[in-house]
Amino acid sequence: MKNRIEEIRRLRGIRQEDFAKAMGVSRQTISSLETGRYNPSIFLAYRIARFFDLTIEEVFLFEESEEGK
Repeated sequence: MKNRIEEIRRLRGIRQEDFAKAMGVSRQTISSLETGRYNPSIFLAYRIARFFDLTIEEVFLFEESEEGK
């Protein structure tokens, strides 16, 4: 699943470390999310979207071709 976390975070001038602290996760987790190596739990996805005042769909880009994986 692709996401816009890094794009949104950078546009808002938020460092990975600060964002990780706000989300209650490690900086490595944020890095893994941004590079697509890790998909968040629905709870974390919701918290990320709420932090940016966006919907989950505005942050996370679900492609139908991924549905069967």
